[in-house]
Amino acid sequence: MSAAQLLQGNEACVKGALAAGCSFYGGYPITPSSEIAEQMVRLLPKHGGVFIQMEDEIASLASVIGASLAGSKAMTATSGPGFSLMQEHIGYATMTEVPCVIVNVMRGGPSTGLPTSPSQGDVMQARWGTHGDHPAIVLAPASVGEVFDLTVKAFNLAERFRTPVILLYDEVIGHTRESVVLPESVDVIDRTQPTVEPADFWPKDAAPAGVPPMPAFGDGYRFHVTGLIHDHRGFPTTDGDIAEALITRLHDKIEENLDEVTDVETFMMDDAELAIFAYGIVGRSAHEAVLRAREAGIKAGLVRPLTIWPFPAAEVAAAARQVDTMIVAEMNLGQLIGEVERVAAGETKIVSYLRVDGEPITPTVLLDLCVSGGGGSS
Repeated sequence: MSAAQLLQGNEACVKGALAAGCSFYGGYPITPSSEIAEQMVRLLPKHGGVFIQMEDEIASLASVIGASLAGSKAMTATSGPGFSLMQEHIGYATMTEVPCVIVNVMRGGPSTGLPTSPSQGDVMQARWGTHGDHPAIVLAPASVGEVFDLTVKAFNLAERFRTPVILLYDEVIGHTRESVVLPESVDVIDRTQPTVEPADFWPKDAAPAGVPPMPAFGDGYRFHVTGLIHDHRGFPTTDGDIAEALITRLHDKIEENLDEVTDVETFMMDDAELAIFAYGIVGRSAHEAVLRAREAGIKAGLVRPLTIWPFPAAEVAAAARQVDTMIVAEMNLGQLIGEVERVAAGETKIVSYLRVDGEPITPTVLLDLCVSGGGGSS
């Protein structure tokens, strides 16, 4: 194991990307994600990679898609306004099955909003920001160490399922410095390569797992890429059966492998009568609140999704059946609470605590809610 390092969350993201084999970064600096670009421009060339600062966020993700098609593990990083500009290309990468990683270090919005303050206002945008029926994998770390771990996981999932993966955390996590011990090595997944000769290869013939192999441009295999509905050759078609099969497969390749994707931390839930549902930096406050509640004799527990999309329905439903009250705490006006209410299906009382003033939710506030049994919605 390596020695402890004092790292900022954004620095840990870069180290995780390099450990996962990232070899291309295309980006445009924007607060509070700029340290990722700043670290990448220094470190990526030393690891044999390429850094390009593009003219805007639209071009940034376009360059990432192109680099990935050429065989590189590629990423970009941004924040709210830039993430909005990337939505069309996120949909394109989903349809064309181009693996890539997009980091969104959230800040207050809408529009320019609060550039230097934390928020969790992009949760639904990360899921539904681009049009059409599409899958999404979105990971939400709560600490500097988890930023490293989930960056590695983001690359692995992107390569495994040939899909864009979004790493979603806020300004507090991005700029927090913590002492962390990073692993000397990590498990790395690379995209599957064809096992047939070029003459026998069709770019969208899906393997049994629903994920086609992916050679790079220039490897000698025929390749056609389009955001239109396409057949097994990769060429456009308006055939309804092919359209339904393609869209269904894009979903199923993830939904049928949730055991590889979903990750949820449950803390002190064995005998809990009250649970806090929280993610990201709020999940960290909730962890401390649960400890203090236990000291006060309150049987509190925590449900903290590290994967927020696909939403961990089974785990949340199980918690709802167990407890009398579930407090949903978010730094927005209520984005995942709707999902919690949907899967809880009336099995428990749901209470929300929401904050959008640019300040994090503190353990003291959540402890007060535990003491009052949830009180009421706020």
